Amino acid sequence: MSEDPIDWLAAVTTRQDTDTAEEDVSLLRGSNQAQSRIVTDKKQTESILDEISSSPADSLEMLDLGSELHTYHPVQPHWFYCRRADAKDAWLPFSREDSQKLEEALKNAKEGQESIVATEGGRYDVRLSERLRYAVYWDQAPSEVQRCTWFYKGNDDPRYLPYPEPFSNRLEEAYMIAVTLGEWKRTLDFPTGETVILHNPKHIMQYQPIGLPDDWVGSPSDQTRPRTVKRGIENIAVEIPEGEPETVDHLVFMVHGIGPACDLRFRSIIQCVNDFRSAALGLLTAHCRTARAEGRVGRVEFLPVDWHSALHGDATGVDEAIQKITLPSISRLRHFTNDTLLDLFFYNSPTYCQTILDTVVTEINRLYSLFCSRHPGFHGEMSLVGHSLGSLILFDLLTNQKCSPVHTENHMSPKNATSDSSFQDEDDLEEAMCQIGLQSYIQILKKEDMDLDSLLLCSEKDLQGLGLPLGPRKKILELVRSRKIIKDCKAGMATFLTPIDSSGFMNQATVNHRQSFLRAQSTTSAVDYEYFDVGIGQVSINYPQLSFHPHCFFAFGSPIGMFLTVRGLKRIDPEYSFPTCKGFFNIYHPFDPVAYRIEPMMVSNLDLEPMLIPHHKGRKRMHLELKDSLTRMSADLKNNVMGSLRTAWQSFTRFPVAALPTAEAAECTKSPTEVPVIQEPERMEESASPEGRDVKVGMLNGGRRIDYVLQETPIESFNEYLFAIQSHLCYWESEDTALLLLKEIYETLGVVFEQPPS
Repeated sequence: MSEDPIDWLAAVTTRQDTDTAEEDVSLLRGSNQAQSRIVTDKKQTESILDEISSSPADSLEMLDLGSELHTYHPVQPHWFYCRRADAKDAWLPFSREDSQKLEEALKNAKEGQESIVATEGGRYDVRLSERLRYAVYWDQAPSEVQRCTWFYKGNDDPRYLPYPEPFSNRLEEAYMIAVTLGEWKRTLDFPTGETVILHNPKHIMQYQPIGLPDDWVGSPSDQTRPRTVKRGIENIAVEIPEGEPETVDHLVFMVHGIGPACDLRFRSIIQCVNDFRSAALGLLTAHCRTARAEGRVGRVEFLPVDWHSALHGDATGVDEAIQKITLPSISRLRHFTNDTLLDLFFYNSPTYCQTILDTVVTEINRLYSLFCSRHPGFHGEMSLVGHSLGSLILFDLLTNQKCSPVHTENHMSPKNATSDSSFQDEDDLEEAMCQIGLQSYIQILKKEDMDLDSLLLCSEKDLQGLGLPLGPRKKILELVRSRKIIKDCKAGMATFLTPIDSSGFMNQATVNHRQSFLRAQSTTSAVDYEYFDVGIGQVSINYPQLSFHPHCFFAFGSPIGMFLTVRGLKRIDPEYSFPTCKGFFNIYHPFDPVAYRIEPMMVSNLDLEPMLIPHHKGRKRMHLELKDSLTRMSADLKNNVMGSLRTAWQSFTRFPVAALPTAEAAECTKSPTEVPVIQEPERMEESASPEGRDVKVGMLNGGRRIDYVLQETPIESFNEYLFAIQSHLCYWESEDTALLLLKEIYETLGVVFEQPPS
């Protein structure tokens, strides 16, 4: 091939439209020297155009009038990932920061080495060679990842979709030729039958032949309609998410309630927590502008805790057993009942209550350990969130946590995250007997040369032979049973805390081992209902211990108050507090049929209204303000009418008196029994604090208020029964709820929230 740029350009421009793009690319790439000279030498380019202009008219049809050679600029790629939703694939963009990290990792990747990039706050890892995105903290099928440069959109497509990378590369090569030569109205044919016509930089269309199968076609009618093709993400309407700060200020674990779905759209706990996290990040951006600019605010990480899958499916075999006794009629309703409502009964079952508690604590400890290993610089605190039954689970757990010398710091280091006090073997017989209050029987056991191991092998008959009374025998047997559970938990804990294989991801053998462990745990021995030494009216089970001391516990739509009442607890001691948790907030919607209050169980002598959660936009909802105004007007009108009637009646029954009585007469007419009226203590307190903010309701929340109520929306106020179920599931998308959590979390860090401009 000739190195002369004139001969090369003439050969390219005189070819027919049927020539393939591969030939153009080979010609363009075959003479790097010619490309450089065409782009850089302006005078020589003008002479080339003059020579082309004298060619026949049919050769000029390939060039737009007034076209000229331009400098080619490579397209800026952006990375997308695929999410399966409603049997359809939706391509979503990474943030600009994550996309840039993926692009740099691709450029720096070495041959034969796998590059793994942490994205989305470290919750997902992307393997570049596989083009797959893996979840780090929970079980989720990997999703496809693409480096996207070209996009298409049919008439029925709601948004632009990315082409596969090889297809995009072909389009980019053809675009480079067209720009470099100033040659448009080119036809690019693909082996699969697609045809792309580059009319001009702003108008590029793709045509699909009728009858040819196409993975991208959404319906048969799309085959006859052209698609609009766009180059680069800046030319399509797509919302790129904001990047997340690297610094994590606080870690929150969120526990779901009954059933596998958390809202009316039947989304999982993972999806709901993702939305809650996004809302919290947006609120921090809007309300902490100054603190964020000063570098004092990072972000709060929210991680989902799933216990439903460990109880159902093949984990414990309970679904199979329930199905055998389920009636065949109304199968859908019975399936819904078995999958959701039965969780309430499972929690009151001694066997499955132990399984649920072990699963929740084990999962929280696993997530905490994994998070610390991936964020070695994390020094913040942790909090817990429970929704519906999940809040009751956490309440019982926090009630039975132990203040151990191990927890001297706010939280433990990752290497000690699993070595909590409940899993420490105590080989000292004397220490074990002292823990259960049987010090007086130590000598009897020592006479038989018993140590702790031999004591754990004793049956009730053996203990009776030693002359131990019934009460001590029962306590020792309870100790034996709890120690066996602890050993089993230790054996299975390694499986939960190391859920990934050597390649960094969970394998099927690990999943099977988890399920077999849970199945074994669900068949524990019978529980003695006579013992209520733990919990509040709860069955006697072994309560596992968390690896850290929580900062706060937030209950969403919680039935805690109702469960405590039916367990026989009528009052909570105002001096009671969680052993390891400082704060407790009971958050509920006013129409939530599952939610109950806590404060009346602590301060029954005060008629306190719950604290009204402010609207995230900084004011009370307009319909509530109007309702309050009408209520005040009605009260004022009633008082004025009654006052006017009372004055008129007094005037009618009063004897005529002088207009200005003398001082002596005024003194004599003064009632001798008239004394100042003293307000009742409750009313005085309410008048001093109209909203009850300064009322001390006990130590469960450090003396602060506990019950917090959301403001219903205007449409909800029309019919509270219609929105009852929705109100129980509204917390995952409630910005008011998220803002309350953030304010409580950052209050200890000295961060003042600002009101964003309206």
